[in-house]
Amino acid sequence: MEIWPGVHAVQLLGAQGHVFFEPRLTLIDAGLRGSGHLLKRYLARHGRSLSEIDRIICTHGHPDHAGGVRELATGDVEVLMHPADFDGLHVDVRDVLRRPTRGRLFASVTPTPDAATPLIHGGVLPVAGGLEVIHTPGHTPGSICLYARRDRLLFVGDVLQRRRSGEVIFASSLYSDDIVASRASVQRLAALDVEMIVFSHYPPVRERGTEILADLVRRAGGGVRSGTVEER
Repeated sequence: MEIWPGVHAVQLLGAQGHVFFEPRLTLIDAGLRGSGHLLKRYLARHGRSLSEIDRIICTHGHPDHAGGVRELATGDVEVLMHPADFDGLHVDVRDVLRRPTRGRLFASVTPTPDAATPLIHGGVLPVAGGLEVIHTPGHTPGSICLYARRDRLLFVGDVLQRRRSGEVIFASSLYSDDIVASRASVQRLAALDVEMIVFSHYPPVRERGTEILADLVRRAGGGVRSGTVEER
């Protein structure tokens, strides 16, 4: 479904991917392993193909966002992920048993991409007139959001959720590594001029994005000190 001119939400296994339809394609998040056929079918319906993908950006390293990367990142496709999450994927069952955490368990079942270009806070990708990387740790250490300043679109991965009522809330405490850090990270988002907030598991919020983000900061206490979230 086209959610904005040239931006399509595609239901993959476990999560939505978002594709920028430009002369070449950019995919945000790759779903679970096995999602390739769903993306291939969607692109074909719109006259495009998997061979046109230039880059895959992972908002974080959970299996429903990065699990499909290996099957899609063929040829010269560039994979991009924050190093805190890419490095964290290199665990096995023995690591989980030695130091069991929810994050290590997720990492152990995520097919690890062969390589990834590091995403660093403040970086700008050549997509949608400039797609800005915002490091928002907490859901995972390397969670990032992506901000298309020209169109005032904010892609939040799993840093935020949306209830059935439409209310925007913080990341799930059940699936997050550090919910306190995740809530602190929202302050970075509230500084942006946002119209539409785009989620990985819910329909987008199409208006008043800046107001919604500011309200979340207030609900978190509003007293998150500048510098609480490390610049990386």
